Amino acid sequence: MSSFRSFRDLKVYQKSFDFAMKIFEITQKFPPEEKYELTDQLRRSSRAICRAIGEGYRKRQYPRHFSSKMSDADSENTETQISLDFAVRCNYISLDEYQELLSSSEEIGRMLNHMITNPLKYSCKHLPTANCQLPT
Repeated sequence: MSSFRSFRDLKVYQKSFDFAMKIFEITQKFPPEEKYELTDQLRRSSRAICRAIGEGYRKRQYPRHFSSKMSDADSENTETQISLDFAVRCNYISLDEYQELLSSSEEIGRMLNHMITNPLKYSCKHLPTANCQLPT
């Protein structure tokens, strides 16, 4: 357990943010004709993972709402995986890049699933925010 003052303290948020930044970097080399399709979709869905985690954190005193927002994050994670399937199949990314990104995404998915199924472990309803102790 560690001190937990912000959604930015969550390991899953940190990993999701890093994942979204890797997606950004890798999509910079996509062909121009994919700018408003696959490039945009990959960037939006990967960033939406972080957004949903942040939103869920703010509602963690409501376990059902928290689980719902983590489920939204997991859905965006799956959407990102599907877009990565297209990217590798279209030869926009290498198989090594794909496997690295997919591995990161699957780890994030496992973490989100834990949060979805154990929302009370992340709730601070009974503790002052400044002293909240939660798993990271």
